[in-house]
Amino acid sequence: MTYPEPSYFGDKGEISATFRPAGHEPELTYQSGNTVDYLATGASTGGKFGLYRWNMGPEPSGPGPHFHRSISESFFILTGTVRIFTGDRWIDATPGDFIHVPEGGIHAFRNESGEPASMLLHFSPGAPREGYFEGLAEFAVSGRPGEEELAEFYLRHDNYWL
Repeated sequence: MTYPEPSYFGDKGEISATFRPAGHEPELTYQSGNTVDYLATGASTGGKFGLYRWNMGPEPSGPGPHFHRSISESFFILTGTVRIFTGDRWIDATPGDFIHVPEGGIHAFRNESGEPASMLLHFSPGAPREGYFEGLAEFAVSGRPGEEELAEFYLRHDNYWL
C-alpha cells in the first residue's frame, strides 16, 4: 500500500479548510423527526468521500438489508444504541463502535432501543447520497411511487435490497 499520486502541486499550501459549527441546523428533517447533517458531501470533497450525521429519534427506524455496488459505507456510533446488520448477524453498536462495509457488503441499521441515537455515515467514494436521502424524505410525505419508478430510484442511487 502506498500513498496516492499527488493532486496538489503548490509549494506553500492553501487556505482551504471548511468549518461547520456544532449548532448548525440539519440539512434534512424527515417526517418522523429524524435528521441528517451533511457534514461533507461528495461534491464538497471532490468525490473522495461523503460524511453525514444521522440522528434518530426513539421510534424504530432504519433501512433493511441491502448492498451497494460502487460505494463502501462505514458507521461510527456517537450516541445511543444502533443495531447494525453485518450480513450474518445483528450487532448492538454503542458509542465509539465502528463498522466498515466494503462494496457489495450486505448491511442494514435500525434504532430499536426506544431512545434517541446518532451516528456518522461515511461513504467512499463520495457519491451524491443527498439525493437518495431527500428522495426518501419526499416519499414519506407524498407516498411511495409506483414499482417501476421506485426501482429506477434505487438503481440510480446504488441501493440493492435483499
